[in-house]
This record gives sequence, C-alpha cells and structure tokens, in this order.
Amino acid sequence: MLRKVDWFIVHSSWFKVKDFLCILVSAVLLILAFPKHNLWPLAWFGFVPVFLRLNNKSQKQAFALFFITGILFWTGIVYWLVNVTLPGTIILVLYLALYFGFFGLIIRPYTRHSMPYVLIFIPSVWVCLEYIRGWLFTGFPWVLLGYSQYLNLPLIQVADITGAWGISFLVMFVNVAVVEIIWSAKTKRKPRFKNTLLALIFVLSVILFYGYLRLHELRTTNYEQKINISVIQGNIPQELKWEPLARGTIVDKYFYLTHEGLKNKPDLIIWPEAALPVVIEDNPEYLNKINSFSKEINVPLLLGAVRNNAGQYYNKAILLSGKDESVTEYAKIHLVPFGEYIPLRKILPFLEVVVPIGDFSAGKEYTVFTHDARRTTRDQIRFSVLICFEDLFPNLSRRFVRQGADFLVNITNDAWFGRTSSPYQHFSASVFRAVENRVPVVRAANTGVSGFIASSGRIIYASRIFVDDFTAKEIKPYAHRRTFYNRTGDAFIFICFLFIFYGIIAFRKNKT
Repeated sequence: MLRKVDWFIVHSSWFKVKDFLCILVSAVLLILAFPKHNLWPLAWFGFVPVFLRLNNKSQKQAFALFFITGILFWTGIVYWLVNVTLPGTIILVLYLALYFGFFGLIIRPYTRHSMPYVLIFIPSVWVCLEYIRGWLFTGFPWVLLGYSQYLNLPLIQVADITGAWGISFLVMFVNVAVVEIIWSAKTKRKPRFKNTLLALIFVLSVILFYGYLRLHELRTTNYEQKINISVIQGNIPQELKWEPLARGTIVDKYFYLTHEGLKNKPDLIIWPEAALPVVIEDNPEYLNKINSFSKEINVPLLLGAVRNNAGQYYNKAILLSGKDESVTEYAKIHLVPFGEYIPLRKILPFLEVVVPIGDFSAGKEYTVFTHDARRTTRDQIRFSVLICFEDLFPNLSRRFVRQGADFLVNITNDAWFGRTSSPYQHFSASVFRAVENRVPVVRAANTGVSGFIASSGRIIYASRIFVDDFTAKEIKPYAHRRTFYNRTGDAFIFICFLFIFYGIIAFRKNKT
C-alpha cells in the first residue's frame, strides 16, 4: 500500500520529483536565512527554485506548489510553539501556509508573460499579503521576509521610509529578478537579460547608497541625550515562574542581580515581563518590598507584573520612581491570541481544549513614561514600553514615538519556547522598530535575548539565552526628528496596492 502511495506522489500529473525537490530547497534556504541561523544572503534567492517550477503549472497547481512550500517553511520557523500546544502549532502552520498558497495563485497568470512590471507586481503581492497577515485576526507579523536582513545594516536603513515592508519588497524583487535573468539567459533574450540585470544593479545601488549615507549621518551626530540603563535577565525557568514556593527565591534573585548591576551606576533598571511572580492585588507585600528596594538604591525601576482590576487581569509595565511611592503603569494593548486570550471563546468553546488559558484584558492608554534626566540637555527623557510581542507591530511603536518617546523598551518572556530559534526571531523585529523610528530599543527578556539596539539598527549588545545577565549600556536617543515612516505610516503598502492594481490592468490590456 505504501509503495502505491509513493508511486502516486512521484508520478502524479500535478507534481514531479523536481517539483518536490525545489519545494524542499526553497523551504530550507528560507529557513536558514532567518535567526538563529542568520544566513541572510540565502533569502535573496530562496524563492528561485520554486519560482522556476511555476512554468506550465495551472493556478491550482501553483497554489499547491507554494502551499506545500509554506507548510515546510513555517514548520521550520515556528516549530518551537509545540512547547505550548501541538494542535495549535498545526493549525497555525496550515493557516500561515495559506498566504504562500494565495501568493502562488495570484502571481501565476503573470509569470507566463515576460513583462517589465512583473519585477514590481510580484513583490507588491507578497508585501500586501504580509501586511494582511500582520493585522487579520489581530495579526501575526512574525518573520516578515525583510526580517531576514536584520544584520544587513546598510540595506535596512531604508526602513525609515518604507518600514520593514520595503525590505521584504526588495528581497522578493531580487528573487524575481534572478529568475528573469535565468530565463532570459536560457532563452537567449539578450535585451531582457540586460535590462533586468541593470534594473537589479540600479535598485541595489540606490538602496545601499542611501543606507551608507544614513549610517554616516548617524555616526557623526552629536548626541545631547544620554542615559545609562541596566537590563536584568533573571533567567527564571518557566515551570518555576508561578510556583508559590519559589516566589521569595525569584524576587531575591532579581535583587541580587540588580545589586550587581548597580556597579555600572545605571540611571534606570529594567526587569522583564511579569518579573514579579504574583498578582499584585493578591500579594501586595511583594510590590511594597520592591518599591522600598528601589528607594533604597535610589534608582528608578521598571518591571513587568500582573494586576487585577475588579476581576480584569492586565499584563502591565510598572515604573517605580526610586524616590517616593509614585507609580506609573502601562497596560499591554495588543494581547497574544491563544496566549493571553482566546478569540471567539463563546462561539468556539472547543478552542479552550486546544489552548487552555485564561483571558487577560487589553489596555487602552498609550503611556509615555518620564525619567528625570541626569546627563542630558533636557530636564526629562521619555520612553514607552512594548510588552511581549508588541514590538512586532510597527503601528504601536510609531504611536509611542509620535507621542514623545525618546526610546522604546521591550520587556518579554520567551522562556516558554526553550532553547530554540524563537528568542532570536523575536529579537530581530526590534531592530526594525529602531530603524523605522530612529530611536534606540532596549530589551529585557526573562531568559533572553536581552539587549540594546541603536537608532541605526546596530546591535550594541545581545545576551545569550538561559543565562543570568545584568548588563548596562549607555544609549543615545537621536535628536527628536520624526522619520518619514513615523509620519506617514504604511504609505508604502498603499503604493504596493496601486502597483497590483496597475499590473492587473496592464496584463488585461496586453492580453487583448
């Protein structure tokens, strides 16, 4: 029976052995391009093998070709989610693979006709699908194609104009251009080969020229604002984090690591998401103890904690002044579906079996914290906090910076996913939030990756995972000048939709 199934797969009229090999190669190349492998050049031609198999495929076959590629890719990317839920991981992989499938379905009619606008049309389709994935069903903008380039510093500088979407566009543009060059060489169409190669060189030259120009400007800027921040990585195992008998040990460990961090004379100390191992209203003595500690060391302390307000639970960032009893709080706005709440719980109660969790409530205030400046030309320096995966959503970061944040802080707990690629994939998103808004980003993660990112996207420091860490670094917020992306938001997405609309019209005219 198994031999018959194998024979059917290999000799199917839909796919040949070469199709499956190209699917596998594309998926592997793309997986390796992302953290923690970080072989980012592979992304430039990761789609090429599967693109080359589109020839003579129907639209249904194109959908299946890319859908299977998507299944393999997303399995290799979000495999770590099985540490939380196996059924949920399978459902998520199949859902995310649909975007690959729809991509193949949409672009197939246009790949049969060699016209100049396919170089723009196909990347535009990809970017728009990424954008839809980023907001549909509250959004899952994990590992955008552009995130593969987070270590390619000159290239990603254009994100202050286009956002990370522009980098995704560019990577897909190169993939399409490489395919065009291969086909034109095979068919000996010299004008097509020459024009595509020139277009590729021109686009990359402009992007890199802009990147080096911006990096030079940032290096030669006289930074008037400086703040020394100590990030505490508690490295608390997830199985102990909410264990009542471990509460005292956990708090004492944070106290110890913070005392060690004081040797660097920080202006601000940051603990990770939910560092306080209790719901504050159930055990208020813990917050009182930490507040007394903050006043004793005379340094403001930012920490994550859970609060209960009239039966509504909130995931919060709390700033203790270090001088008195004053407390400033931010409640997480963008909750994690199937992590902090279950969508459609009343309509689809079976989801509680898939992911058995309780619900949190979303905050509504875009809080900007203030810190008394010690080494700046201003009386105060301001910052905002992104909790957990909120740093994946560019609109939140833009909103905080528009409201006056000089730098951003991401507090998170990725301990759920063990020693996998998840913490590194998460860290890469923060690099783009820094470039898009030209503000430094500071990360405090329970088990890593904690770190500091300059407004250029340069990684100043990144901790190892699952180690105790109390690193302090001085960050220098850029002179507060809002970027084009911060002012206009996702205007580039609108342009991509226009490219798609134009491509459809041009294609129909060409057919007639």
